[in-house]
Amino acid sequence: MTATSPSWFLRRLSEFGDRDAIVHGEATLTYAQLGARMEEWRRILDERGLPAGSVVALRGDYSPGICALFLAVAFRRGVVVGLPRQEDVRQHLEAVHAEAFFDFATSDDWSYSALSPGPLPPMLKRLRDRGTAGLVAFTSGTTGHGKAALFDFDVLIDRYRPARSPLRTLVFLLLDHLGGIHTMLHTLAHGGTLVIGGERRVEDVARAIERHRVELLPTTPTFLRMLLMSRVRERYDLASLRLITYGTEPMPSSTLQALRNAFVGVGLKQTYGLTELGVLPTRSRSPDSLWLELGGMGCDVRVVDGVLWVRSDTAMLGYLNAPSPFDEDGWYNTHDAVEVDGPYIRILGRTNELINVGGQKVYPSEVESTLLELDNICDATVRGEANAVTGQVVVARVSLARPEDQESLERRIHRFCRSRLAPYKVPVAVEIVEGDHHSHRFKKVRDGATGIAGRGSPAPA
Repeated sequence: MTATSPSWFLRRLSEFGDRDAIVHGEATLTYAQLGARMEEWRRILDERGLPAGSVVALRGDYSPGICALFLAVAFRRGVVVGLPRQEDVRQHLEAVHAEAFFDFATSDDWSYSALSPGPLPPMLKRLRDRGTAGLVAFTSGTTGHGKAALFDFDVLIDRYRPARSPLRTLVFLLLDHLGGIHTMLHTLAHGGTLVIGGERRVEDVARAIERHRVELLPTTPTFLRMLLMSRVRERYDLASLRLITYGTEPMPSSTLQALRNAFVGVGLKQTYGLTELGVLPTRSRSPDSLWLELGGMGCDVRVVDGVLWVRSDTAMLGYLNAPSPFDEDGWYNTHDAVEVDGPYIRILGRTNELINVGGQKVYPSEVESTLLELDNICDATVRGEANAVTGQVVVARVSLARPEDQESLERRIHRFCRSRLAPYKVPVAVEIVEGDHHSHRFKKVRDGATGIAGRGSPAPA
């Protein structure tokens, strides 16, 4: 796919004028003020001696300052890189051949480091020679540092050209996540308001929705489960919500049904994306269904031996620090096992999370969904454990809302699961644990598999 000039995006930003572009704490930035901030950053980049096309890395949470810098770098034909807050980023900077590093403590408190990366790798050089902006997003990096996926920025934003209704949207995923970047760009491309709600705690998110009349919440199934369990709807007015989108991991059917009951009249949409492919077009069969149609708009799909393969115009150009994962025809193996029903698919889980019990397949998400139907269970994580007779058995870790005797809990779980699941899917051992079951990206973490459950990018509709 050859994208058109991105000047349309800048033209739109200028046309939105006095509309609210970004809300952050007590501050509201209009589109006109956002444009002025971008001009300020262009001057700063010039003063630092950074030519157009430079690779510029940013670390920090969303704020008016970092959003304006992100856009200034991209529309100055540079390569912009979002880095994780929690990690030592030296290897990330080396992987992307960064020439500059801006580290944000707050929107107005930042530091700058000039870097000397050496010769550019061929992919970055080709992008610079074409005068095209780039974007680098890192995969989750469950073993060591993640892979650096390089995108043609112009191709990515071309998806936002068709006009859509502007919505007040809470940005949830971080700047190092393709889904979070998608939320920012999608919202601004359509004249919406990007609401930055502070910490990603349930209470803070609910407070931001009430205070700023948020209409769209793009998040993850794990966070939505936390939202339901916290009962914040009894303390905050969430009536402004019009749409909740969810992705990054399989949604438990029990959680989806609970959401339908709790948020009557609010649209629920499943999204799908991968760091390597971008956020892909999806259509849910119905609001209460986990079946979705994937494809169209430059995206092709096929299922091979029960595994989903995708070819997309928005795919990355390649990894900067790893071999290409695409086959010679541009197809990418997602490693997501799926069921097929006509044009619809249902995502079962990652193939490397599969538990093999005596030759029978068990997907953790199915067992977790069943466990989450039980009273007093706040969260559940299921994995396989080696067994000399069956190869593997199913084991579960659960977190409780209130203390419960281990023996009686196990009996209750076994009795309930036997009534809902095939015998080989019933957990043979249950461990009560405290603390989170998820990563900083609010994706479920499972030991013994990839470490992080699921893939994808929750995104605006």
